[in-house]
Parts: sequence; structure tokens; C-alpha cells
Amino acid sequence: MTEVRSIGPDFDGWDALLSLILSAFAFMDGLIDPPSSAHRLTPDALAKKAREEIGLLAVEGDMLVGCMFLKPEEESLYIGKLAVLPSFQGRGVGRSLLEHAEALARKKGLATLRLETRVELAANHALFARWGFVRTAEKSHPGFARPTSIEMCKTLV
Repeated sequence: MTEVRSIGPDFDGWDALLSLILSAFAFMDGLIDPPSSAHRLTPDALAKKAREEIGLLAVEGDMLVGCMFLKPEEESLYIGKLAVLPSFQGRGVGRSLLEHAEALARKKGLATLRLETRVELAANHALFARWGFVRTAEKSHPGFARPTSIEMCKTLV
């Protein structure tokens, strides 16, 4: 059974969290351009991110199996670094994390969840669509003339 909990001030598993994110994002290497910003993360950068945003962990027993970072915006809750260990994908871990994000957005009075996914990741687009997200915009990373990411939003009812 997956337990979702907030990253608390006493959390000290930054190396394990970084390893989880890099493992979950590894399939993108050589597939997306520009490369994932996950490669710029460090344990210290994750600790700083957790102080500035809302970090959630998915845990099964003593094992860290997923995470996401949430950033409240004016009208939405932005979802970043949603990651699930490859061996736990397809088991509802991502959905559990998203359910917690939805509950938090509602509690904060925010009407939508917002995320960005890379143009090349069609399977992710389809998964997010099954979870109720719709494509709302295309964006380009600095230095790119073509779209490199897709914004998707889920309206909360």
C-alpha cells in the first residue's frame, strides 16, 4: 500500500530522492531536447526546492517509490518533478500523488492543476489525458524556435 506524505523538516533522504528522480527520468535521455533539468539537481538543490515548494513522497514500507513537487500559483497548483520508480510504474503511485495534489489544491482554493511535459513524450500526454488533464499550450525552452513542452491542465470540480 502506497503512503503519500509531505517532505518534513527532518527528512534527510536527499540522495535517495535524487536517485529516484534520475531513475524515473532516465528513459528521456537521448529522447528529449533540451535534456531534462533533473540532471542539474543535487541533494542540496532538492532540499532548497522542498523549502520553497511543497514536496510529497510516495512510500511503500521503508522504500521511497515516488515524489512530486507542488508550487501554488495565482489560480493553479503547478506539478513538477512527478517521478515514480520504473519498477513501481503502473501500480497507482502516480495517481495517489495526484490525488493528494488535487486535495491540496482544493484546500488552497485553487481551481486547476497545471503541469508541463515534453513534446516528445506522447505516452505521458496520453497518461495525463486519462487522468483528466487537457492540453492548454505549447511552449519553447530558451534558444528553441520549435515547441519543446506542452502545458496540460486539469480543472477541479
